[in-house]
This record gives sequence, structure tokens and C-alpha cells, in this order.
Amino acid sequence: MQKESQNNYYVPAEDSIFLADYLENQKGKSALDIGTGSGILAKVLSKNFELVVATDINIFALKKAHEIVANCICCNAADAIHVNFDLIVCNLPYLPSDKLLDVTVDGLHEGVEIPSMIIKSASPRIGKNGKMIFLTSSHANYTSLIELCTSLGFDTKIVAKKKLFYEELILVECVKYIN
Repeated sequence: MQKESQNNYYVPAEDSIFLADYLENQKGKSALDIGTGSGILAKVLSKNFELVVATDINIFALKKAHEIVANCICCNAADAIHVNFDLIVCNLPYLPSDKLLDVTVDGLHEGVEIPSMIIKSASPRIGKNGKMIFLTSSHANYTSLIELCTSLGFDTKIVAKKKLFYEELILVECVKYIN
């Protein structure tokens, strides 16, 4: 899938809409949307969460997202965040690439280098019995991402798939169970 950037932020496409639809029934006190782009996921989360925070490395994206959600932080993934969340979501930049030309889509080596960094940044910010839901694609080595999440101590599973003409979108849920 080729994502398109417009006005210096990621414009929602089939992948964002697929993830947004899945998030409609998620509920909790706090949620973090990493790489918010236009803020479409933060908007969905705002309906069922008391606190929603959106992060992005692109200040133009955050200006757009700030129209939807009050708490916007310009940072890399969750690196500037020091509180825990019930839910963390991310529409990962999953396309395999040799160079990082477009941060909204390029995942680098096998489409997992950038996503792995995002997952590692988010992992410590997931609260007790919290979860992370991310979107990836059949174009990426998504099994490597699942293995990474499992190695970080998460109960990880594919919760939804959507077949498109040119790829399959994959939603992965990682739950942090603490007794």
C-alpha cells in the first residue's frame, strides 16, 4: 500500500480507517496514539477514553491533530512520555525501504526497523493489564514484529486482517498481563 502525505502529515487511507474501525469499541481511562498524523485514531479514542495523548515527530501533523485532541506532544514515538496508558495504538510505517525518505510510510529493513523502534519505545508506557494495538502489512516481516512483542513479555496475537488488492493489512494486539 502506498500511503500519501498531504499538507506535511499522513492523510488517512484504508489502513487508518481499518484500525479506526477496530478501535471503536476499545475503552479505558488513558490512551496514546503514536504517530498520530491527521489525528483520526485520536479522535476515535477520544470517544471512549478520559485522556488521549497524541505524539508525532512532525509538528505539522500535531497542529492538525490538535484540532481534535488537546494533548499533543512532538517527539519520537513515546520517548518523551513518562506515564503509563491503558491502550497504545500505532499505524506503523511498515513499507520495506532502503532509505528513510518518508517517515509516514518507510519502515526500513523488511519494514520492521522503524516499527521495532516504536514498539520498544511504547513498551514501557503500557500500564498494568494494558495493551498495544498496531497495524502492519503483509509487505513487512510482521512475524518479526510479533516475535519482538513476545520477547518483550506481551501476550501477542493477530486480531484482524483485511485483504486488499495489493496487500493484507494486519492488526496485532499485545497485552501486558501482570498478576
